[in-house]
Amino acid sequence: MKIIALDTSTEYCSIALWRDGEVISRCELVGQKHSEVLMPMLDKMLRELDVTVSHLDGIAFGIGPGSFTGVRIACGVTQGLALGANLPVVGVCTLEALAEGAGKTRVIAALDARMGEIYHAAYIKNDEVWMTESEPSLCNPEDAPRLDGNDWFGVGSGFAIHGEQLGLRYASNLEGFDEIAIPQAAAIAMLGASRFAAGAGADAAQALPLYLRNKVALKISEREAR
Repeated sequence: MKIIALDTSTEYCSIALWRDGEVISRCELVGQKHSEVLMPMLDKMLRELDVTVSHLDGIAFGIGPGSFTGVRIACGVTQGLALGANLPVVGVCTLEALAEGAGKTRVIAALDARMGEIYHAAYIKNDEVWMTESEPSLCNPEDAPRLDGNDWFGVGSGFAIHGEQLGLRYASNLEGFDEIAIPQAAAIAMLGASRFAAGAGADAAQALPLYLRNKVALKISEREAR
């Protein structure tokens, strides 16, 4: 089985090819230039690996949460490629991708959501399958969901921006954290491959984003209140 995976939910543009268990990936810091970089980057990787879209069995993509514009780009490119090649798609939460890439079994994933908030979720790996301990949510770092146990590992930019608050919130829970971890297409490819193998591929029209925040701008009075 061959699938491609992509993620544009952060300032990084990340792509990967899963080919019968082997993962080849590329990742570049592109800022806000995902729409300019993604397709040439993907085309270059596939040509280098002598793979065409017609050889693929599916596409996995990061559904968010993350940058609104970035997540929409991933969804749009996935829909276009999948419709053109009649391929199934699988969406993967970027917070779960963070957990997959952490190399740990109990993970708190937190991405900076700006406006003083974080995107948060917690996962436990059981028999190579991630179980959701705390559902993806948008929250203030000091109000992040409580967790049991002292062997959790934190990952993501939420720990870089709000490390003090999260450190206090999870003072008795954390064994360590990686504040520079980002969602990677390689992790999305691994998660996506298992879901395709389980028959979870969906129609291209289902390549939809996960938005945890509906309002992205605050009035002056709302900013002052914060």
